[in-house]
Amino acid sequence: MANPSTTYSLKEGINDGYLTPFKVVQFTTTLDEYQYDPDDDLLEGEIDTDKVYEEKDFNRIIEMEEREKQRVQLFMEAINQNEKTLVFCATQDHALVVRDLINQMKISTDPNYCVRVTANDGSIGETNLKTFQDNEKTIPTILTTSRKLSTGVDARNVRNIVLMRPIKSMIEFKQIIGRGTRLFDNKDYFTIYDFVKAYEHFQDEEWDGEPQEPVVVDPKSGNGSDRAKDRPDNPYTVEPKGTNRKVKIKLADGKERELEQTQTTTFWSADGKPISAEEFIKKLFGDIPDLFQDETELRTLWSRPDTRKSLLTGLTEKGYGDAELKVIARIINAEKSDIYDVLTYIAYAAKPITREDRVIKHKDLIFWRW
Repeated sequence: MANPSTTYSLKEGINDGYLTPFKVVQFTTTLDEYQYDPDDDLLEGEIDTDKVYEEKDFNRIIEMEEREKQRVQLFMEAINQNEKTLVFCATQDHALVVRDLINQMKISTDPNYCVRVTANDGSIGETNLKTFQDNEKTIPTILTTSRKLSTGVDARNVRNIVLMRPIKSMIEFKQIIGRGTRLFDNKDYFTIYDFVKAYEHFQDEEWDGEPQEPVVVDPKSGNGSDRAKDRPDNPYTVEPKGTNRKVKIKLADGKERELEQTQTTTFWSADGKPISAEEFIKKLFGDIPDLFQDETELRTLWSRPDTRKSLLTGLTEKGYGDAELKVIARIINAEKSDIYDVLTYIAYAAKPITREDRVIKHKDLIFWRW
């Protein structure tokens, strides 16, 4: 089996049998870029009023608490909070901020639910990392980091990878994705939550090119050239200490409530090729049972309690039971929808409707009085 710390081609990985299919959830928000608004409060530093601050600037030269809070809330609502998750942040300080936000929003009552593991965390960080890698232990559940965990972490049960910093190097991108590809019992797939358009690397011809060996620098011995130490794909890169204070912005009152976001989900086979949601689900559960001919028949079967029960029984007998359908609902972001919507999505690619939206859509009929 190939060394998981090595940058491999996906074809090698699938042949070695340790890759899983995965889905990518791409988030776009109204704060992906920022230009100073005089209504906002400048808390610290000197703002360039003409500059459009981009992803590469955030949490390095400009900070905005509301922006990070929105992003953490988005992925915390999307993930199964009991699953092991790695969050890649812009800097070690950013990893600390994200850790604290996660622990404020978590469902768990354990104080060590989310911990930071960076070069600055020393022996405590190494202990937390070792415990996280123990598949028999559930705490800590989430690790935040900057570069330290992009390679050399053999944690087979990682189910989610959250990208909150740009990844310029294809080598590092492959290494980070490799943190989630390892097989584990009952791990059928993993999910990438992408806030930084890292998914664009999938379109690069180098994505499944020839294997490359990463530059390895021993942080204890200091071996390696200065050029190697400064490479963006080096997990032990020392973050420069600037002399200027970061710009800190607080959004004007009410603006935080107006923040918007959209998300797009794509599906990928274990060998790194884009596939449809139907293909993805078939790879996990097999062929969709042939229990209805078209959407009209499905709607008819679903509308009557007796035929609905027979349909669900037939689905269960063919491997699409309640547990499997709940997993599929989560895969397609339809946990707030009925099972009927899940079935129409996987069979006919119909967009799921939430229960709340269905009530609103049919409220006149529902509340019509005789």
